[in-house]
Amino acid sequence: MRRWTGWGLLAVMTSGAGAWAQSAPTLESVRLHRADARTLAQKDFRECEARRCADAGRMALLAGTLALADGDVNEARTLLTGASVAEPLRPYLAYYQGQAHFYAGDAAAAAAAFARALEKAPPGLASRARARRGEALLAAGKAKEAAPLLEAAATAEPSVELLFQRAEARGAVGNAVGQRADLRAVALRFPAHPYADEALAALNALKPPPRLTLPEHLQRARGLLDAGAATRALDELDALTAAKLARTKVDLARVALVRAQALYATGKKKEAQEALAVARKGPPGVAAEAAFVTARRALKEDNATARKLMVALEKDFPQEGPADEAGFFVGWLDLQMGHFEDAVKSFTAFDQRHARSRRRDEALWYRAFAHLRLAQYAQAREVLDTLVSAFPKSSLVPQARYWKARSHALEGAPADVLAPGYATVITGSPNSYYALLATERLRELGQEPPTGFPEAPRPPSGEGVPPELQRVVALTQAGLFRDADEEVRSHTARIRDSEQALAFAGALLRLGEFGSAHAVAARHLWGRAFGARAPDALAAFYPRAFESAVKSEASRYEVSPFLVWAIMRRESAFRPEVASAADARGLMQVIPPTARAIAKKLAEPEPAPAELFSPSLSIRYGSWYLSQLMKRFAHPALAAAAYNAGPDSAIKWVKDKGSLPLDLFVEEIPFRETRGYVKQVLADLYLYQSFYGEKEAAPHRLSLTLPAPATDGVGF
Repeated sequence: MRRWTGWGLLAVMTSGAGAWAQSAPTLESVRLHRADARTLAQKDFRECEARRCADAGRMALLAGTLALADGDVNEARTLLTGASVAEPLRPYLAYYQGQAHFYAGDAAAAAAAFARALEKAPPGLASRARARRGEALLAAGKAKEAAPLLEAAATAEPSVELLFQRAEARGAVGNAVGQRADLRAVALRFPAHPYADEALAALNALKPPPRLTLPEHLQRARGLLDAGAATRALDELDALTAAKLARTKVDLARVALVRAQALYATGKKKEAQEALAVARKGPPGVAAEAAFVTARRALKEDNATARKLMVALEKDFPQEGPADEAGFFVGWLDLQMGHFEDAVKSFTAFDQRHARSRRRDEALWYRAFAHLRLAQYAQAREVLDTLVSAFPKSSLVPQARYWKARSHALEGAPADVLAPGYATVITGSPNSYYALLATERLRELGQEPPTGFPEAPRPPSGEGVPPELQRVVALTQAGLFRDADEEVRSHTARIRDSEQALAFAGALLRLGEFGSAHAVAARHLWGRAFGARAPDALAAFYPRAFESAVKSEASRYEVSPFLVWAIMRRESAFRPEVASAADARGLMQVIPPTARAIAKKLAEPEPAPAELFSPSLSIRYGSWYLSQLMKRFAHPALAAAAYNAGPDSAIKWVKDKGSLPLDLFVEEIPFRETRGYVKQVLADLYLYQSFYGEKEAAPHRLSLTLPAPATDGVGF
């Protein structure tokens, strides 16, 4: 996907009069890849050139890169060749001059331009320029000069492009062994990439042509299947069958297993089942995988049937890998069907049979939860104690501690028994959903909960733009947002300690680069924020990102700005450029169909999909949608569940289990992703409120009972 940066920098830099050469509409169009971006950039350049303004070179750089992106190589060469820019941008100008020369067919001029770029290129650009110079030298017939550059580039970053180019360089200098190795790597590791077909053609042109083995064909088929190219995966399997590579019963079973998965992906259920029947006749490992595919498919239709299949799998193939997963699913399905006694037995058996399972802590939790639902509180506490002692670093420890205290409450224990357990959750995991629940439980007892964070977030001290970000500002000012993003990433990758990380995160926060600051904090400042409870580190984890827009839109649509920030933090981690596999876009991860429905409700033109990366639009649509969800569901837990899984799912869950108290209800949300989503959003919502809410106001309370949703309201 395309990536952009500089949203915060745009706000900071445009606040000063005359700070930008390009107009704000031009930069916004460039950032969103609108169709008019190139036209606007050229217009800005021509007007500046006519006035002989000092920024003409910088504006020509933007117009030239946009022409290059559109494939207008001659226009790009004209604009870039005559441009003159300040020092921070010179390596980038040279780099894009090299790109223009290369695509115009002048490889020698391209190699020279890339060499100029390398003279003062920052590390992030240097790696790109070095690789491109190697490619240009190779195209110019200078394989000996190109080879060491491409060797280094492909070793540092073994991308499909660099591996393919290195294969060409190796072949040109007589390194046939290395050439074959790179071509095979491209064909096997990147089967869905266009270079994979070229690599196969190049391999077949060698003397003698190497032949792919059965495992290699299967590797390609699985890779194509993972890439969503199921039809091509079937073609790959047909090719190995035609070559008669699968001859034994074992080989035929392995091929049938992959074929079945590809057939399911293309909607050919009957043929897939026939292939699975062949796979089940193979060796135990393959037969177990085939049985697991069958059982997982049954999960989509009938839990009882799926459970029977999982039980049979674990019994028939106890030593194979899928038996572990199958045993876990047996207990999980018992829970989903409300068979809590069976769940206890199933998870107890799982613990005995799969003592080394990666799911053992999760299995212990579900076993304890089944005891809780059976009102077997002493047994639940025993299992929860085992979880905490056996897996002290598990992410499940906070909930184990909370539910241990809660089990005492469900037995009717007095406050002096309950309070220490709840307090331990708050002090041990102050940023967790379970700390929020424990806080509410203590308030129910009439006790003041301990303070999780003594101080509210406070951005690290400092002012101005630090030297390491001066080039980022220059790139953003020039409209080279992708390059600015690469520069930030390059600096982030070189951070080595928390003090350096804190200073860098603080600078990013001052520039409004909230997503990058959060990423630095998540990598380097976790202990400082949640161990030492340092307010300067917390600021990067819980920024008031895009504050003006959030407060304005939240006020307009009568929704809490803290809920908007909590959703934003979970959805995008404050990065406007994020796009998901489901095509959700921007800060609030709005998908195009939802955006069209919102636009219709607001009686405004439908936005283009790229517009959803705009922070202002994403915040507006997300705020409106959250306000409608809160009007319909009247509880942030249900609004969060609906935001993630859709209103229909949230309504069904409330209908089925809405009588449960909030803590039990959330634990029984059947979708793992939604369950975790609701927990984090609630935790973040109440942290934002405690950090930034009015200090003199009474604490915001989380209702532990769920209201019935309104019968009408937003349904998309």
